[in-house]
Amino acid sequence: MRRIATIGLALVATVALAGTVLAASSVNLGTAESFAVLAGTTITNTGSTTITGDVGLHPGDAVTGFADVTLHGAQHIGDAVASGAKDALVGAYNDAAGATPVNQVPTELGGTTLTPGVYASATLGLTGTLTLDGGGVYIFQAGSTLITAPGSSVELTNGASACDVYWQVGSSATLDTTTSFKGTIMALTSIALNNGVTLEGRALARDGEVTMINDTIDSSSCAAPSPTATPKATARPGATSRPTVTTPPSDTVASTPAAVTDPVPAPVLLLLVVATIALGGAVRLVALRSRPLG
Repeated sequence: MRRIATIGLALVATVALAGTVLAASSVNLGTAESFAVLAGTTITNTGSTTITGDVGLHPGDAVTGFADVTLHGAQHIGDAVASGAKDALVGAYNDAAGATPVNQVPTELGGTTLTPGVYASATLGLTGTLTLDGGGVYIFQAGSTLITAPGSSVELTNGASACDVYWQVGSSATLDTTTSFKGTIMALTSIALNNGVTLEGRALARDGEVTMINDTIDSSSCAAPSPTATPKATARPGATSRPTVTTPPSDTVASTPAAVTDPVPAPVLLLLVVATIALGGAVRLVALRSRPLG
């Protein structure tokens, strides 16, 4: 009985570990993926700023200072593409806010090294260097603000990628002068990039503004192709329209296609296979030892 209890505990631990791997999944940005800068009310720039990726604004339409912006991407101001991207951002923000399991961390992230996972604090700050070590998804949940000190940085080592780093901010984010930052910032209100900030990732503000001063924002390593509005079909001169064929109603009820689910990640499959083999071997051993001698 003691052996069976031990086997059961091992199996539970394995399943729990598999759940942890599944929980640390990437955030789906949808049509917001191609945007380096996205805001709700205004986008304001001062000085020479370079943006690699799309720029979008909705429902606002006030963009200022872009005569000094070098833009490698498309600009969508108050159009349907920007509106769709903002809707996608809301979903991505909510996904990141609900990610589990959560590891509580102090406000100050400077001087620490973290591995892939979900990290949360009422506020997040960075003075000095935060090192993200290892390939995988990093999600940071700030209950209110994210603020960096001048000259702070996020460093990536051992396969960590800016494409897999997400900062979900409950109010506003401020990156102070000459900060070197990595990842996608999704702020409920606004994002301020002070003088000389370098952001490898995205500045996505749901409801408020994005402000920039002599900054460099580059999302090209992670971006999807720029979305385009669906063109309307126009008839050729002299062409005649074909009559519309109406299909008679049918009593047959159309079947609903089966839902497509994501494949189970390889680490999870490996854990489950190992657990199954171990459990089967243990059960056989218990059965053999319980046979009467004869």
